[in-house]
Amino acid sequence: MTPLVTLTVVSMVDFRRKMYKRGSSYETTLPMPLLFALDSSKKHDVIFRFDSSTQRWYLAFEEREENVKIEKQKSRKKSRK
Repeated sequence: MTPLVTLTVVSMVDFRRKMYKRGSSYETTLPMPLLFALDSSKKHDVIFRFDSSTQRWYLAFEEREENVKIEKQKSRKKSRK
């Protein structure tokens, strides 16, 4: 006999980090438990998304494309000349 209701228990975990002033902006570090699923041999970008309807921030990780970085460096060199 299959169950009529399946319950999933989700526990909340809090991470607290200090914010550091750096020039005219602020910085913080990302705790390692957030990064456990990433391949540390590859470079990643962190995307911060704000949901205005819930007033919450979300983090997403994307693998960095090396070609994009090279293109940006080339365009910077051209603009300096």
